[in-house]
Amino acid sequence: MNRRTTAPDGLVIVDKPSGFTSHDVVAKMRGIARTRRVGHAGTLDPMATGVLVLGVERATKLLGHLALTEKEYLGTVRLGQTTLTDDAEGEITARADASRVTRDAIDAGIARLSGDIMQVPSKVSAIKIDGVRSYKRAREGEDFEIPARPVTVSSFTVHDVRDAVAEDGTPVLDLVVSVVCSSGTYIRALARDLGAGLGTGGHLTALRRTRVGPYKLDAARTLDQLQEELTVMPVAEAAAAAFTRWDVDARRARLLTNGVRLEMPDVYAGAGPVAVFDPEGRFLALVEEQKGKAKSLAVLA
Repeated sequence: MNRRTTAPDGLVIVDKPSGFTSHDVVAKMRGIARTRRVGHAGTLDPMATGVLVLGVERATKLLGHLALTEKEYLGTVRLGQTTLTDDAEGEITARADASRVTRDAIDAGIARLSGDIMQVPSKVSAIKIDGVRSYKRAREGEDFEIPARPVTVSSFTVHDVRDAVAEDGTPVLDLVVSVVCSSGTYIRALARDLGAGLGTGGHLTALRRTRVGPYKLDAARTLDQLQEELTVMPVAEAAAAAFTRWDVDARRARLLTNGVRLEMPDVYAGAGPVAVFDPEGRFLALVEEQKGKAKSLAVLA
């Protein structure tokens, strides 16, 4: 068992179990790490498993920026049934025989949902509509619309197509797929829209997140493993893996930590968040180039 008396400082890559909300995992980690200062970089649906990035102590300052990175998933889409939640946890609302859907039609449907697209999130998502979570409105039976949002699906690949018969007798097709996408993309909405485009309806029956930015499943630990041995990626290592790196000399490091907006080399223009390190390799701050100068996003020194 972990007997650490002081809270660690860094990222914890969790292999989230099915049935847990992201908040459940955060609550569990607060007990394991013995600190209230724990947060997550982007939610993962209760049904889904896989990579959930948590920040502990100072690393919580990075989470909002890590949440914006690319994500990768492995999942199963069932054609032939539509559900209220666009996944297997929701009530089935429509059925259609999917046995005659061809691979060519599936590939054409996948192509329409690839690249830069406009996506309407699921109504049971956590998106706020006029300050109220969408899932709360849906639970109360409200009739409302969620506006479409731009997302990028860099890769949407079908690895296997399996004929099956659902418990209600509907002939269905189960597609094993992988998706690489931008932050904010809903995989169950892709399943819903693929099924709608093919005229059969569709929903997500399984989902595993295999990557968040540079953090992959092979670095993830289950909650039981973390209970036995708390594995923390030091905040400097985490920042170096996720962001462009800028090494500064001792003078610039001093100025930066005293709140001076340093001039940034042209090479960092448009680079997004940049991790600043001092000559000893200490992670000082996360900054962004703005009119040639370093605007602080998070100061950790």
